Amino acid sequence: MNKIFIFTILMLAFTSTYGQSWLPGYFYDVKGTKNPGLIRVDPRGKGPIKGEGYIEYKENAKAESIKLSASDLRSFVAGKDSFIVAAAPRQGWAKYDLDFVQVAVDGPLRLFEAQGGAGGGGGGFSPGLSVGAGGGTGGYGGGGFGGGVSGGVSIPIFGGGGGGRGSGKTAYFYGANTAEMQPITNENFIDVMSEIMGDEPEVVEKIQTKKFGPNNMEKLIAYFKQVQAGH
Repeated sequence: MNKIFIFTILMLAFTSTYGQSWLPGYFYDVKGTKNPGLIRVDPRGKGPIKGEGYIEYKENAKAESIKLSASDLRSFVAGKDSFIVAAAPRQGWAKYDLDFVQVAVDGPLRLFEAQGGAGGGGGGFSPGLSVGAGGGTGGYGGGGFGGGVSGGVSIPIFGGGGGGRGSGKTAYFYGANTAEMQPITNENFIDVMSEIMGDEPEVVEKIQTKKFGPNNMEKLIAYFKQVQAGH
């Protein structure tokens, strides 16, 4: 009897987790048109265009889903998480030539997060489990997040790939948009992160005294969000 009960609980948990794969959100197409609906960031299977990441989209829960390749989009929001289309080097962390980077911290100078190599269409991202972009709504204009596509980016700092986003490692970049995206390195970490998180002096102090460093970026981002939420 106990085994049946445990099995039932596990099946309910699986169903609940699976049901969360579709998240409310929207995407901007290449013309800058905003399309609200439901989005799945990490679909399984083959994408529409070889060498490109992709998402699944449907207008509502009863509508049929369609696959949208990275070249069909400028940006999208799924739940709390915001993503921009960017070109990426294949060496080291990128699964596709054209994929999505997440806006980990939004502002005049943005922090981008790229998850390498695992699983589905979104380059290994699992929506709702990672640090978001402060609610992922508003302020991005007709086309989203400054647009632009970046190429020839050198290999950046790698994080631990935690947060449930797949088995690939996490790479971090900074820039006003993806066209200006540059890697965060050990050498520029303090200066760049102090500027990105400059609105929170408490966080900047911990960066400059090296209480947070390149090897614990996820903890730094989480702490920054916590301090922001405290206001």
